[in-house]
Amino acid sequence: MSNYYVTTSLPYVNGEPHLGHAMEFVMGDVLARAARQRGDKVIFSTGTDEHGGKIAEKAQELKVTPKELADQMEARFRKLTESLNINNDRFIRTTDKGHEQRAQLIWQALKKDIYKGKYSGWYCTGDEAFFTEAEVKANNGVCPNHNRKYEKVEEENYFFKLSKYTIPIRKSIESGDFTVIPETRRNEILSLLRDGLEDISISRPLDKISWGIPVPGDSSQVMYVWFEALMNYITVIGYPEHKDFKLFWPASMQVVGKDIARFHAAIWPGMLLGLGLALPRKLYVHGFINVDGKKMSKSLGNYVAPHEVIEKYGADAFRYYFLRHIPSYNDGDFSWENFEAAYNNELADELGNAVQRTVAMIQRYQDGVIGDIPPAKHDIAQYEQAIENCRFDQALSEVWEQVRGLNQYIEEEKPWKVAEKDTDHLREILAYQVSSLLEIAELLTPFLPDAAAKIQTVFREGVVQPLKGTLFPKTDSGNTAAKPSR
Repeated sequence: MSNYYVTTSLPYVNGEPHLGHAMEFVMGDVLARAARQRGDKVIFSTGTDEHGGKIAEKAQELKVTPKELADQMEARFRKLTESLNINNDRFIRTTDKGHEQRAQLIWQALKKDIYKGKYSGWYCTGDEAFFTEAEVKANNGVCPNHNRKYEKVEEENYFFKLSKYTIPIRKSIESGDFTVIPETRRNEILSLLRDGLEDISISRPLDKISWGIPVPGDSSQVMYVWFEALMNYITVIGYPEHKDFKLFWPASMQVVGKDIARFHAAIWPGMLLGLGLALPRKLYVHGFINVDGKKMSKSLGNYVAPHEVIEKYGADAFRYYFLRHIPSYNDGDFSWENFEAAYNNELADELGNAVQRTVAMIQRYQDGVIGDIPPAKHDIAQYEQAIENCRFDQALSEVWEQVRGLNQYIEEEKPWKVAEKDTDHLREILAYQVSSLLEIAELLTPFLPDAAAKIQTVFREGVVQPLKGTLFPKTDSGNTAAKPSR
């Protein structure tokens, strides 16, 4: 038994949970469930990022305090994890007292690499990030993500000597000690590292941003949110003294979106090296989700909230679509039409039908008694490798090869005809069908936990326990009922 520690990034609480957040939660959950299934001791952590100027700005707009806004939004993200059947062990908020205290300990432990200096550059509050002169010029002075002008910032800040760690980070990635997947993201990071990292500003003056963790020993400065938020991955497991930290660091897998790959593949490793800690074993960087072929945006009228999909189709159908039909190593697309097709053709018709037909035949021909179930014999090495490499789409394709193979077997064997002349052979056929479905359920457990549990409940006792309802229940109630397929 090994220790397995997996994290997602922390969503920023200035906006509602979106499809990308939901997909990342599910990806982390699959990795955690798969690790538990193979007998590992697991910590799966997620949470919310709650400090910074963006939060303060949004709170002021809504006429609430930053903490009140954080509390409201944290509850929505937590509810999303619950509605998606996310089985996380930890949910950290960067406003938790424990995180704030440990963040200050981390700052002090990094003191040898921290110095004070004057900073002059371009800043976007929407990104909580600084941009180079070249980036600002390329965008004509306007942030494309937030349609607002970059702000010229000249202030005295603390800096972290990130440049010092350029070569060690690059060597760790090139050697595979710190693996970045997919390879396209690895190559992007290596290109950045070959150009050399620059020291980074890691604080903001209190009179500019008051909503943050105070810099130890300097009450006039607060920690820059991106520097502080990254610390959550070790504060949540009790850095520096807790048993969990000693047992579970380095992380087995960290899951992030491509827009924050630089923070996790360059800045975070630099911080860890500064602390004398090992780098994460793997960093998985996923892509974005478009809607109907376009970037999702409320202004374009194509915004889809996760709860709209979950309320109509259920958590398992949501998990299936975003794990199988959004490419694991690239950007993907959501449309109501494609989702409905996947639900009908793959979940209901292929898997649901195989279960229902098998149940019906065992009840009809054998009074519900299954008999001896032979062990499954399919090679699952490629499935296991796909999960290891965060190729969720490939792993599910491997499972669906078995689903389709089972349906083909039923059509070729025609048990309804065998029943007319050979009950012994019929029993063998139906037992094989059950064996296949139980293996499929086992493989689907990390991906579709509810459906997998239902299949196991139906067959595992040796006597069929018919499903109450369908394998993938769907409702037309809620906001999605009036939404046409497009």
